[in-house]
Amino acid sequence: MSEYILEMNHITKAFSGVKALDDVNLKVKRGEIHALCGENGAGKSTLMNVLSGVYPFGSYEGDIVYNKEVCKFHSIKESEAKGVVIIHQELALSPYLSVAENVFLGNEQTSMKGVINWTETRKKAHEMLEKVGLGDEDVNVPVGSLGVGKQQLIEIAKAMAKKVELLILDEPTAALNDEESKTLLEIMLELKKQGITCIIISHKLNEISYVADSITVIRDGHTIETLEKGKDDFSEDRIIKGMVGRELTNRYPIREGVKIGDTIFEIKNWNVYHPDDSERQMIKDVNIHVKAGEVVGLAGLMGAGRTELAMSIFGKSYGQKISGQIFVNGKEVHIKNVKDAIEQKIAYVSEDRKNYGLVLIDDIKRNMTMAAMRKFFSKNGIVNSNDEIVAAEEYKKKINVKANSINQTVGSLSGGNQQKVVLAKWMLTQPDVLILDEPTRGIDVGAKYEIYCVINDLAKAGKAVIIISSEMPEIIGTCDRVYVINEGEIAGELKKDDISQEKIMQSIMAHNRKDDRNE
Repeated sequence: MSEYILEMNHITKAFSGVKALDDVNLKVKRGEIHALCGENGAGKSTLMNVLSGVYPFGSYEGDIVYNKEVCKFHSIKESEAKGVVIIHQELALSPYLSVAENVFLGNEQTSMKGVINWTETRKKAHEMLEKVGLGDEDVNVPVGSLGVGKQQLIEIAKAMAKKVELLILDEPTAALNDEESKTLLEIMLELKKQGITCIIISHKLNEISYVADSITVIRDGHTIETLEKGKDDFSEDRIIKGMVGRELTNRYPIREGVKIGDTIFEIKNWNVYHPDDSERQMIKDVNIHVKAGEVVGLAGLMGAGRTELAMSIFGKSYGQKISGQIFVNGKEVHIKNVKDAIEQKIAYVSEDRKNYGLVLIDDIKRNMTMAAMRKFFSKNGIVNSNDEIVAAEEYKKKINVKANSINQTVGSLSGGNQQKVVLAKWMLTQPDVLILDEPTRGIDVGAKYEIYCVINDLAKAGKAVIIISSEMPEIIGTCDRVYVINEGEIAGELKKDDISQEKIMQSIMAHNRKDDRNE
């Protein structure tokens, strides 16, 4: 039996004359977990799309040798028939169909006459769920009623039902919390024991170091190196050096020359109830303030209420029965909708850039200027296209958006560059207050560093910046002050010198004990 289950030789793939992959080589050993690392836009997902038939044979140059056979996949169905299954970052589940229906979607369990055998479908779906640690789940409930972590595992169960030999996972933990991520990584190690080979694309380097046997680094469409566990240095710093081509000695740029000014944003006695349940209070008597030039973090566990707080502030985008006061530059403002929030110079970068931040089928220019259109790029209802072009070109250069031109479709950009376009969109509204919700989710260390530089520039310009992040090192590395949120309440406030993972968790635990005493 061949040592390698997969060899991709001299793969070259171009889009509109621009090479996304240039003579890339990849070898994956049978039964290993092989990680693909690289900055956003390096070509990782493109390479896996070539392998799985998303980009069919003939649209690229080079050979795919799988199980000693040269394969020419023209579609995903052809690659799946050989046991190659890809799970994309955007899950391919139908929320209104049951778990069982989703597990066998496109792979229906039918009788000789083509009629679906529902008894067999449910039985086999349960067997597949047991393999991924979801044996207790009801296979008849709609997939949309389950959390993202369970949906990710259902995608793996769906792959198992297709008799997978080589499983490709593209950013599988990007939208998961720490506990869900650990569960998924343990499932991968279990699949490895079952003889299934895995390729994982991830920006979470600590997870890659933990789970991978080999790491191939891709930079700017070229294969740079392959590192092997037990033989090569597997540290995060070593992986980063391969990804960005240099040592990244400080992942968080030092903020210099910033003068903290007067309070320019304040929330008093803020209360919010769940949009679907008027009796369920999500945010309880929250009081926060941010000074000019200050970067303030909102820390807490998943579900603590951070995003709910941010969205309720930003034009009452979340919740009902909202009460409390908002002050901007010392003056109370009354905000009924998103338009009012923008006019009061408040901006919000959503954690879900694809659903709430961008119009993926539109170009970079229009995505950057849409929020500022009414105030800065039109007069009497007529759009000034020249001003739009000038502003979009300026910000493309200013925050280093990697694209052919401002006319490129945003949906064709990598995750990090999409995030930069969302940032530019809100920076162009010239806000005084900028709320950034998971600003670096799903993007690489190089792009993260550039976004941290943008945050520093905003602080230098005297803006009030609020950062929500599930990555505690990010909160510690970027914030001047932190509010710890737990169960919709402020559990504690930490100043710069006191911010640490231990102090944040201590605040949460102390708040939980207080709640227990009050019950």
